[in-house]
Amino acid sequence: MKQLLVALVTAVAAHAAWAVGEAAPPPAPPVKGEVLEVIDTEGFTYMRLKTSKGETWAAVGKAAVKKGEQVSIVNPTVARNFESKSLKRSFDSIVIGKLAGATGASAPTMASGATGAPHPGVDLSQFHGSKAKAPEVEIGKIAKAAGTSGRTVAEVYADRAALKDRPVAVRARVVKVTPGVMGKNWIHLRDGSGSASDGSNDLLATSKDEPKVGDLVVAKGTVRTDVNLGSGYAYKVLVEDTSFGK
Repeated sequence: MKQLLVALVTAVAAHAAWAVGEAAPPPAPPVKGEVLEVIDTEGFTYMRLKTSKGETWAAVGKAAVKKGEQVSIVNPTVARNFESKSLKRSFDSIVIGKLAGATGASAPTMASGATGAPHPGVDLSQFHGSKAKAPEVEIGKIAKAAGTSGRTVAEVYADRAALKDRPVAVRARVVKVTPGVMGKNWIHLRDGSGSASDGSNDLLATSKDEPKVGDLVVAKGTVRTDVNLGSGYAYKVLVEDTSFGK
């Protein structure tokens, strides 16, 4: 389920620009194919499909699908390096979306590290934002980044209105990385400031760079506020186009 969340996250990342006011990209065409294999879990149905472009795995909200059936998956999102804990297996690539004609069937949620666009009924909590549980990483005492753009994690949250669309530099510890979601990496940063009760202790950044969990970095990027990823998941603040230095 966590990896399914990732797929959505990718979609979220890809559509982050739309969430902050830019035009939304056109939806991806449906993925159509013959069902070669079906695996059901408690909430989702995984299918190995034979399509015009070759075989691929796909996941949708649990549905009655049979081997040999022709299906169409709408609003597809492709998740890379997807791990299904319920199946105890990984997929190099998997299509996540909604089965055409299935009423009320939601796409599986993606975990941190995927590519795609936000879909109705997808739980993004495991991908990013303060709702995501980060691994236990020793934060230590971290001094604020130097310069006029230097801010603590808590200050970015507190001053988000004034910082909207402005550059910031945050010295913090990388506590979680979700790679390859919508062509971006999603990085959680903490510096010991802020409060876990309201999520102001965890700053989410997107980047082409991929720092490692535990790295002490100076993250420089542009603040975006009130980012709505859909499915009820909105974020007070997000740092985009982030670069990481020491």
